[in-house]
Amino acid sequence: MADYKKKPAVKKKSEEQIQQEQEEQLRKIRTPRRAEGELFGVIIQMHGAGQVKVLCEDEIERNCRIPGKMKKRTWMRERDLVIVKPWDFQTSKADVVWRYLGFQVEHLKRRGLLDKLPV
Repeated sequence: MADYKKKPAVKKKSEEQIQQEQEEQLRKIRTPRRAEGELFGVIIQMHGAGQVKVLCEDEIERNCRIPGKMKKRTWMRERDLVIVKPWDFQTSKADVVWRYLGFQVEHLKRRGLLDKLPV
């Protein structure tokens, strides 16, 4: 007779655990590093092949590239809030550095960091 190992039961997270995880993520929320030239932006159009059009907080639309490590792990949609870093030699283009989740966007709105963006 074969000796099969039973898989451990998957425990569902309670609402308290979910809230605790969200609070933890809010404490560690990433903001743009202004010294490095990073900006908030909103994705306004998907071009495909790792390319998106982003409306930045300085009111310039930039064609942005999604780097390979983000392309595979992070899914992006229109109206997502992101951090972009404009290129030094061609400021009409940029790289996407970070994407925010829904509750993180609400937290940033309450802090008043997104006043310049149509979020």
